[in-house]
Amino acid sequence: MSPAKLKVGCAGLGRMGKRHALHFLERTPRAELVAATSPDEEELRWAKEHLEPFGVKLYKDYDEMLKQEGLQAVVIASATAVHAEQAIKAIEADKHVLCEKPISTNVEISQSVVDAAAKKPHLKVMCGFSRRFDASYRDAFEKMQSGLIGRPSVFRSQTCDKLDPTGFFVAYAEFSGGIFVDCSIHDIDLALWFFGQDAKIKSVSAVGITAVQPDLRKHNDRDNAVGLVEFYDGQIAYFYASRMMAAGQEDSTEIIGTQGKLTVNTQPASNLVNIYEPTGIRREIPQHYYDRFEHAFVTEANEFTTACLDNTPLPLDLNAAVRAVKIGCALQESLISGKKIFFDEAGNRVERATL
Repeated sequence: MSPAKLKVGCAGLGRMGKRHALHFLERTPRAELVAATSPDEEELRWAKEHLEPFGVKLYKDYDEMLKQEGLQAVVIASATAVHAEQAIKAIEADKHVLCEKPISTNVEISQSVVDAAAKKPHLKVMCGFSRRFDASYRDAFEKMQSGLIGRPSVFRSQTCDKLDPTGFFVAYAEFSGGIFVDCSIHDIDLALWFFGQDAKIKSVSAVGITAVQPDLRKHNDRDNAVGLVEFYDGQIAYFYASRMMAAGQEDSTEIIGTQGKLTVNTQPASNLVNIYEPTGIRREIPQHYYDRFEHAFVTEANEFTTACLDNTPLPLDLNAAVRAVKIGCALQESLISGKKIFFDEAGNRVERATL
């Protein structure tokens, strides 16, 4: 008898959804992709060619997919605006859930997913923060945990996308929640991971510009932004987000401690090849986010599957996803208002008098 496999359905077949679908179909040995759904005809045409021949049943309606007999888990890679709604429906249908980040662009809605999951403690519900599954970030975390750099005190991290002149990010900004919620959410999650989930936010502040896409301002967004988060225990986190890198994707992190420093990907490279030319020496770098974190996404799919089948703890707590959204939303608000936002030690907003 062959070992039991987790029967998975994929919601959303856009760029990220296609990747998730193929990961569960081809690169997760203990899972079986049995269903996929999208309301988009073009995405369904892709699925008819790449998924249906392998026994994957296709649906235009998400609710209908949830009714498929034997379906055990859903990976949600649809538009951000429906992440929470689809996650809650899956939980109520008694399915395990792997949801792409962020759970929502709203703190209260994100919390509603946590509340729904709490009612079904036998289910595994996880938000997919891909960098937590990256081998380099895990190695840096383990080194920090061992005391190698002393007490981590300053965290500096960036997510910088390659310049896209098509205007995609302008249209996307209407639904993304803004550059901090969409782009910096990875860096915020990393800060909470490295500083610890008990780290208490004291204040956030942010500034930004529209250097190449001024139309972003009609959606209260920017193409370059810097955010600063202060914690009550004397730690600070600095985030830089950009949509205009010329050479390719530049995602990097520094963890600065009292006895040393760890860095991840501060000199981006696609591989170990150096190109020697008359003008100098150069390296090619990843062009897009997936180019850098492909293997992290595969690890994520496999570890989620293992947790579901073996009833083992998930690699990260769902509550962390809500905290990341809370910080991202506060940074976006500060970016737009120009005001510093303060919190008390219980995490509640407080007003500070100005002189």
